[in-house]
Amino acid sequence: MIYLVIWTPLWPFIRSKFMIRKLTILTRGPGLVEISNKIDDVLREVDIEEGLCTVFIPHTSASLIVQENADPSARLDLEGWMNRLVQESDPNFTHRFEGTDDMPAHIKTALTATSVAIPIIHGQLALGTWQGVFLWEHRRHEHNRSIILHII
Repeated sequence: MIYLVIWTPLWPFIRSKFMIRKLTILTRGPGLVEISNKIDDVLREVDIEEGLCTVFIPHTSASLIVQENADPSARLDLEGWMNRLVQESDPNFTHRFEGTDDMPAHIKTALTATSVAIPIIHGQLALGTWQGVFLWEHRRHEHNRSIILHII
């Protein structure tokens, strides 16, 4: 039996609204920086009611997580646990070109995420009551970090 499949691209018929926005976030050294409000500001600006927001960080020594935003002690516990797990003093690290905190930062990024996708409902990120989107800076010094938002 032979099947004939005719593929017709849908893109001419779908009028989807998508956009890309870039945020720049100044970090002051290692730790979690909540960026949920900055993302919500962009969503209000682009006036989208429903969709999907992909948040991406194009760096190898900082990452993104969705985590509790109500109690600051949760952030401190996460940071402390990660620092115990991946220590700067590991004598087995050979990558030290940018400093002793660089290789641990790469590992911490590999263990977390560089992108998260969050539904948009009623013009806002569909996060849980106690959830926030955080940029996690893994380096000791301040950096200007880029955050790319792809909104569809």
